Amino acid sequence: MTTDERQSAEMFFDPLCPWAWMTSRWLMEVEKVRPIEVTWSVMSLSVLNEGREDLSEGYRELLDRGWGPVRVIIAADRDHGPEYRKKLYDGIGTRLHPGGMGGTDEGQRQAVTEALAEAGLPGDLMAFYDNDPGDEIDKRLRESHQRGIGLVGEDVGTPVVSFGDVAFFGPVVTPAPKGEAAGKLWDGCLLVAGTPGFYEIKRTRVVGPDFS
Repeated sequence: MTTDERQSAEMFFDPLCPWAWMTSRWLMEVEKVRPIEVTWSVMSLSVLNEGREDLSEGYRELLDRGWGPVRVIIAADRDHGPEYRKKLYDGIGTRLHPGGMGGTDEGQRQAVTEALAEAGLPGDLMAFYDNDPGDEIDKRLRESHQRGIGLVGEDVGTPVVSFGDVAFFGPVVTPAPKGEAAGKLWDGCLLVAGTPGFYEIKRTRVVGPDFS
């Protein structure tokens, strides 16, 4: 199988989102059973919800500390290469979600610090965690976020996944399908992406993310 024969996908993630984490684990399973090539890119729930007044106190607190991890990933991308987006996402997400380190700012900072070390990146990238708004890293973050959200519109969140030239919010799934089940979900996403005028299928979530 040559690279030219592979189907392309791009996932826009915020490492704080457990549902994006589930989707990313699904795409990794798809890579094992279908000829796909996934690009991993950053979006930000903190950017998406900027200025909103109708948010709960708990979610607002999460968004307030949501800037740090994505800033560090953007800085690593700029200074060391785009392959570190996924490496840092894996390291941070493993610690925040199945690892349970995401409940506090202290735990979140520790997760990012450990992920940098695991990826072989310098710890001084943590200096970007608390960047002042408006600097170059935040500009790059907003550009990456806008590129993803521009594919689907403002009334969605993360994850955003593009299937070739068509992108959707989702799929939102738990637990992440494995093996051929992951491949069949991919096939279904390609099917709806290839249907002109198709926009959404949705039902109410009744369970939380299953990280197993």
